[in-house]
Amino acid sequence: MRQFVVWGAVCLAVLAGAVTAPAQHTLAAKFDLKKPLTLTGTVTQVDWANPYTHVIMKVAGQPLPALWAVELDSPIVLTDNGWNEASLPVGDVIRVEGFAARDGSNQISGRTVVNTRTGRPVYVGTNGTPRTRPAVTGPTPRWPDGRPRLGPPPGQTGYWASPSRTSLVEDGVNVGMDAYGLLNNIADAPKVAPMQPWALGIYRLRQASFLSRDPMLLSCKPPGGPRQFQQPWGFQFVEQPDFKRVFVLQAGGNRNRRTIYTDGRQHVGQLGGNDDNPLFYGHGVARWEGDTFVVDMRKFLEEFWFDNGGLPHTEQLQMIERFTRTDLGTMRYEVTINDPGAYTRPWKSSWTFKWIAGEEPPVFYCQDNRP
Repeated sequence: MRQFVVWGAVCLAVLAGAVTAPAQHTLAAKFDLKKPLTLTGTVTQVDWANPYTHVIMKVAGQPLPALWAVELDSPIVLTDNGWNEASLPVGDVIRVEGFAARDGSNQISGRTVVNTRTGRPVYVGTNGTPRTRPAVTGPTPRWPDGRPRLGPPPGQTGYWASPSRTSLVEDGVNVGMDAYGLLNNIADAPKVAPMQPWALGIYRLRQASFLSRDPMLLSCKPPGGPRQFQQPWGFQFVEQPDFKRVFVLQAGGNRNRRTIYTDGRQHVGQLGGNDDNPLFYGHGVARWEGDTFVVDMRKFLEEFWFDNGGLPHTEQLQMIERFTRTDLGTMRYEVTINDPGAYTRPWKSSWTFKWIAGEEPPVFYCQDNRP
């Protein structure tokens, strides 16, 4: 009995060590992508919790075996792929391929986890890909007045997700980035956007530190600006024509909401924000140009990163967003960035979203994450 208690305490200690880094992080912030590592060991525990599932395994060694923590993707992504906590029983032997932890601790990113008994993969690691859903086809749904619906057709549900771009890059620029917004080559930084020298310096610093000081990941700051449309969990439009407003509801971002007014008001009045909206999302007024919903966003604060990749902004930021639903299953998004405090000229970036029909977006609260 004493041996079991001691061994359990060791498991907990390893797991605690696995999350001493910020609860959320980019893959490269915690693991050295230049140090691939392969380990084989016996599963002792599966910790099924946000933001990352961890598998604890015992690896043979001299003079004693060692416990290792294998970091996988969020339970939301793993569940979307058909896995659950019981998919890997305690006692099974696994082979893990991934990358070593930067701090030299007994942690590995679980790029692939294979059950050696069956030879089949169980779990795909950090930054996995949600399951493929059937393509949604059909014409653009419309309101009685002929305007496109930004949300679901009458009597249905769904949400927008799967952005084709997960970081801001000026249209027409071709640079290599990963899904987190990290450049493959930091020398490409000046190409990403027309940054002023000070802004370029900050962007390079954030990239060089693997985005490890991101306030959204460290302090649960909202994903303001276009970043709200770069997140993997998706978002919903709730249209209220009678009240002349549109809500944007975040699946991640602690279920934040953003209000867009369509009553023709100007950017005057309560521009300082309030307790519910301290302008991480700006002050937005909108109009329709044909089938395109055009939103003018201003009055942002500077307490957040407005891009996954760490591009900076100032309080002078103005965004012109254009949402065009080309059919039932596709939304095109184009944003014009005008921030003379950080950029030498206005510039554009655009991508698309896919409609996830018949589902509600997953729930992801930053505050629920392990510290």
